[in-house]
Amino acid sequence: MVEREAALSVSDAMARAKGALEMVRLRVVGEVSEATIKPGYKAIYFSLKDGSSVMPCLMWRDQYDASGVRLEDGRLVEVTGNFTAYVPKGRMQFQVRSVTIAGEGMLRLEVARLARALEAEGLMAEDRKRPLPAYPVRIGVVTSPRGKAIHDVIRTLRRRYPVAEVVVAGVQVEGDGAVAEIVRGLETLAEEPGIDVIILGRGGGSYEDLMPFNAEEVARAVAASPVPVVTGIGHEPDTSIADMVADLRASTPTAAAEAVAPDAAEVSRALEAQRRRVGRALTNRVAALEHRLGLVSGRPIFGSPDALLGQRDQTLDLLATGLERAIPSMLERRADSVARSRESLRRIGPRLFEPGESALRRGSERAVAAGQGLLERTERAVAQSAARLDDLSPLAILGRGYAVCYEHDGAILRSAESVAPGARVDVRLAEGTLGCIVETVGSEK
Repeated sequence: MVEREAALSVSDAMARAKGALEMVRLRVVGEVSEATIKPGYKAIYFSLKDGSSVMPCLMWRDQYDASGVRLEDGRLVEVTGNFTAYVPKGRMQFQVRSVTIAGEGMLRLEVARLARALEAEGLMAEDRKRPLPAYPVRIGVVTSPRGKAIHDVIRTLRRRYPVAEVVVAGVQVEGDGAVAEIVRGLETLAEEPGIDVIILGRGGGSYEDLMPFNAEEVARAVAASPVPVVTGIGHEPDTSIADMVADLRASTPTAAAEAVAPDAAEVSRALEAQRRRVGRALTNRVAALEHRLGLVSGRPIFGSPDALLGQRDQTLDLLATGLERAIPSMLERRADSVARSRESLRRIGPRLFEPGESALRRGSERAVAAGQGLLERTERAVAQSAARLDDLSPLAILGRGYAVCYEHDGAILRSAESVAPGARVDVRLAEGTLGCIVETVGSEK
């Protein structure tokens, strides 16, 4: 009797089907339909169809995000993966491991090869990329004059930085002839006087649509531009060779406009803050100088000249007093010395003329004559010095009828305005001092 195979449970049967299906890895081309891409879902759900069949598919979110492909209904894509089964519901589906736009696989390989060659030349090196001007005056834009990108760029620049002048080079950005026109647009703006920065951009599109920006000619034109170039090509996942060699890559044309132009409102706020800081610094500086000026102006020297000259005046008074005592005393000492010298000569002279040798007599006569000449010269020098000292002496000035007036504290009076009626002053004359009371004060005109 033939033994029958044991029956399987539904779960076991689905598990065997699942294992068998996952052993088959396939590459499938089809048109996307019923794409369900919801935030927060762990997987992306869609179907691939052709003229007669439909295949349900899923793709995990991280693999989808890494692919850089946007799944849209009607788009022809090429996927790789394997069939699997969702056991709880008994559904078969195709689990997608990778996805590309159909027909672009060879294009991507060619673009990758060119990118490696240009990178080896150093065109993508960070040290050759230039900083953007902080406040550009003229901004060049290379893009289609009829696309959405040009409107986004102009609207953003007008909102953020309306003082800049925008110069547009309208070019074809996809299809035959686009590469030559993009290169021509870059070269034309580079030759335009005063262009500070260039935006190279276009809106989103398929990989084939963006191929002109992967062309070697465009990449070399971007690298050779004498002014910095900012690219804003497609959407965030799209990266072209032009992006790689540009001085700055922005995710979209709008982001490129924001990158090249400062926000006028932010600049205004920064200037206002700087104005307040400078104002506070100047106010503090003026206050410090004003305080210092107050300290200096309060010094006695600025209130009364005597604070500066009083000590010197007293010194002059002391010197004058010293001269008054020294000159008569010196003249008296000189007169006594002259008298003693004359008396000595009178005693010695007769003895020099007593009988003796004629030579001794002649020598004595010459000595007497020399002594008398020396005495006469000394007397003349003393007389001249005494005359000069007498001319310089304050006593001589007082002797001619002048007087010196002192305040009660001994300071010399130089102006009638410095005393008031009723004040007591001392008047120094050539001989003696007078204590006086001021009755009237006047000024000589």
